[in-house]
Amino acid sequence: MANSPATAPETAAESKQRSVRVVLVGLMITMLLAMLDNMIVGTAMPTIVGELGGLNHLSWVVTAYTLAAAASTPIWGKLGDLYGRKGIFLTSIVIFLIGSALSGLSGSMDQLIAFRAVQGLGAGGLMVGVLAIIGDLIPPRERGKYQGMMAGIMAIAMIGGPLVGGTITDHLGWRWSFYINLPLGAFALFMVWATLHLPRKRTQARIDYLGAGLLTVGITSLVLVTTWGGNEYDWASAQILGLIALAVVSLAVFLVVERAAAEPVLPLGIFANRNFTLVTVIGFLTGFVMYGAVTFLPLYQQTIQDASATNSGLLLLPMLLSMLVVSLVAGRVTTQTGKYKAFPIVGTALLSLGALLLSQMDTGTTRVTSGLFMAVLGAGMGFLMQITMLVAQNSVEMKDMGVASSTSTLFRTIGGSFGVALSGAIFANRVGDIMTSRLGGKGGEIASGGGQIDPSRLGKLPAAVRDAYLHGVAGGTHSVFLWTALVGLLGFAASWFVTEVPLRGAGPQAKEAGPEGVEDAVGDTPFKDAAAVEV
Repeated sequence: MANSPATAPETAAESKQRSVRVVLVGLMITMLLAMLDNMIVGTAMPTIVGELGGLNHLSWVVTAYTLAAAASTPIWGKLGDLYGRKGIFLTSIVIFLIGSALSGLSGSMDQLIAFRAVQGLGAGGLMVGVLAIIGDLIPPRERGKYQGMMAGIMAIAMIGGPLVGGTITDHLGWRWSFYINLPLGAFALFMVWATLHLPRKRTQARIDYLGAGLLTVGITSLVLVTTWGGNEYDWASAQILGLIALAVVSLAVFLVVERAAAEPVLPLGIFANRNFTLVTVIGFLTGFVMYGAVTFLPLYQQTIQDASATNSGLLLLPMLLSMLVVSLVAGRVTTQTGKYKAFPIVGTALLSLGALLLSQMDTGTTRVTSGLFMAVLGAGMGFLMQITMLVAQNSVEMKDMGVASSTSTLFRTIGGSFGVALSGAIFANRVGDIMTSRLGGKGGEIASGGGQIDPSRLGKLPAAVRDAYLHGVAGGTHSVFLWTALVGLLGFAASWFVTEVPLRGAGPQAKEAGPEGVEDAVGDTPFKDAAAVEV
């Protein structure tokens, strides 16, 4: 019996949603690869150093990956806009898997650093590729319902990374911390290749090589400043000041070049849209707060609350679960109502409040109390993580979806780099001051290594030294989160100026008023055809 006209559209809609979900399986696995890698490798690093040596080059294993990923992110986004999302995304997965395999085969620390750079080059395209493809497939109005999936992937990576990394290293060897990417990546590669069908793109435009080169130099310099400053070199050293000058000059020249480029790698016109600029700034500040928290909360838990490295990851559960639940609720509300202006305001307010509460922790704070404080911080993240990307993508034309996704991701990453670097400097100085005040010059010498002592050594220290260090860590944590709360307030101020523009795909209302500065053409975007993915 033929379907009635009343039921046929419902069947088509259900089929479309099922097709999108199939594609999302591959995309979510790819996102998990991008987020999980550093968490797993970080746990394996002591074993890697024990076998390969090169302790003095240890930081470069992480820095090479981070540099390559950050520098390539905007380039991957632009290539996807120019030549089609699917082929560029599959290429980034292949490069990431090649880098993973070579890293596992490394015979020296120098080889590992070089191959981690290859892996990072591919990783730069993974996250931006996922976000841009989701932007192509799912209209902004409908995208909120999938936010919980992305928040869930982040929670799995943060909690499962250390657990998986420790288990793999102990039972299979450190090389499998890289090899584990291969079967997961191969499955994601097959899923995306077989199920994702987007309109093919062909363009005669030339790649903006000069702009890409200048942007790479500028981003690399900024990342090196935040990585080396206060660690490898003093903040006032010639190396750090030289990198700052190089970053300023290269980015200034980049702006000039982009204004004249026929197809700029980063179209400056997207910043003319107020909403895009504001949520990019908010994303930068969110990254600053989030990465600072994730870096220093485990240190506090392992030192003050006597948690193991594994348990400190589990103790982050209140923050991560809160982020997951709030992100899911915010996404559903956005999908049902099309309203989102309140979320950046509430999110930045909770982000600042959570950081302020965490700054009150001391040597006597219980795990329950710190867990409640973390839940407040996590709620703030939940309101912001996906909403900022949603507003950024809704503020540009479809042809700039990749650039919008990569720019938003890049600014959040750089914000995180600055957050970790500046928080680390604040923490180390505070620990040093407190230990010097309690132990005199001896305390200053003990704290001179960056303000951190391996928690496993605490029980072997004299009681006076241990007590001074515990108070130093508590004081350093207080200072870090107090400054973080102030940074969050800047985001709170910016969020009030975000304009609530109707989301594309929101129905009749959206057809009357497109996004600010963007010509509404819902019927001409991939939403109409590409959302019904061919499988």
